[in-house]
Amino acid sequence: MKIRIKEVGPRDGLQNESHFVSTEDKIQFIEQLSETGLDYIEVSSFVHPKWIPQLADASEVLSKLNRKEGITYAALIPNLMGLEKALKVEIDEANIFMSASEGHNKSNINKTISETFPVLEGVVKEAKANHLSVRGYVSTVLACPYDGPVTPEQVLHVVDHLVDMGVDEISLGDTIGVGVPPQVERLLEVLLSKYPASLFAMHFHDTYGTAIANIVKSLEMGIATFDSSIGGLGGCPYAKGASGNVATEDVNYLLTQMGCNTGLSRSKLLDTAFFIEHKLGKQVKSRQAEIARNGG
Repeated sequence: MKIRIKEVGPRDGLQNESHFVSTEDKIQFIEQLSETGLDYIEVSSFVHPKWIPQLADASEVLSKLNRKEGITYAALIPNLMGLEKALKVEIDEANIFMSASEGHNKSNINKTISETFPVLEGVVKEAKANHLSVRGYVSTVLACPYDGPVTPEQVLHVVDHLVDMGVDEISLGDTIGVGVPPQVERLLEVLLSKYPASLFAMHFHDTYGTAIANIVKSLEMGIATFDSSIGGLGGCPYAKGASGNVATEDVNYLLTQMGCNTGLSRSKLLDTAFFIEHKLGKQVKSRQAEIARNGG
C-alpha cells in the first residue's frame, strides 16, 4: 500500500522556533529534504512577519530554492495579500487554514468561523484561477485549548464549507496533541460517511505520545496521507510541554515496518534531522534520531 507523507517541517516545524534559522540554511534544509524521497514539502508561510518572524523570508527562500522535479512545494496562505506575494515566487499549492473550534479560530485568526469562510473562499477562488491546487488545514479537530472537546459534527461543518469552496484536500489537525484512537475513529466515522478517505490527510502532534497510535487507527480507517515534521519539529504554544509534530522519520519507520511503501530513505531523513538540529542548536525529538545517536 502506497502511503504519502507530507513534510511540514520548514513551515510548521520552524515557525515556533525562537532561534532564527538563516535564509541560506532554510534553503539547504529544504533541498536536503528534497533528496529524501519526499514528493511534498511545505516550504514557508506568507502570514504577516509580525506574527511569524521566523518565516519573514518566505519570498526569498522560494525564489532562490533549487527545486526538484516531481516535488510539490507548498506555502501557507492567510489571505489574498499573502497569495499575491506567493504567486510572484511560484508556489505549487496554496494552503489555507482555520479551526474547527471558535476559541482557537478567534485566537489564531482573530475572526469567528463564519467570518473566516468568505476570506478563505476568496483565496481559493484566486488560487484556482492561477491553476494552483488548494489544501485546507482544519485545526483543533479533537480538542481545543480554549473550548475543550470538539465534536465530529463541528469538524464536519467546517469540512462542508471547504469542500463547497473547491478545496482539493483537507488536513485534519490534532493541534494540541491530546487525541487518542477512539476519538480519531469517531471523527473519521462521521466524515467518511459523507466523503471519501482520499479527501483527507491526518496531522498529529505528539504532545502525549499518542500520534503513532492515532496514525495506525487512521490507516485502519482508510487514510493514506499523513503530515509530519522532520525531527518532530514544532509544538503548540497552548500546550505546556508539547513536543511538536510527529517526526517524519518515526512515521516512516512505522509505515515501512508495517509493509507500506513510503519511498523515503531512513538515512537521508536522519541526515536532514541532524542538519537542522545543528542549525537550531538543540537536539531534535524523534525516536529514530535518538536510536541513531546511540549507534542504532
